[in-house]
Amino acid sequence: MESILARQSVGISELKVNPNAVIEGAHGHPVAVLNRNKPVAYLIPADAWEAILDKLDDLKLAQLVKERQGQPTVKVDLDDL
Repeated sequence: MESILARQSVGISELKVNPNAVIEGAHGHPVAVLNRNKPVAYLIPADAWEAILDKLDDLKLAQLVKERQGQPTVKVDLDDL
């Protein structure tokens, strides 16, 4: 049995019939899209997806900072840029 990581789920056939109704009925929460009772995708609001991408960017930058800690620094004069 597979875990469904959403409070709501919808079958692909139902999603095809009226995707807007599914999106509106979710009230901004994720929806698991099922095929033969197995999750095949998750439908999430655009702002949630954008927030996820922002967090991933932050994590990448944090990792870069950790990797560069202890390296020699370079002084830069803003007027030279």
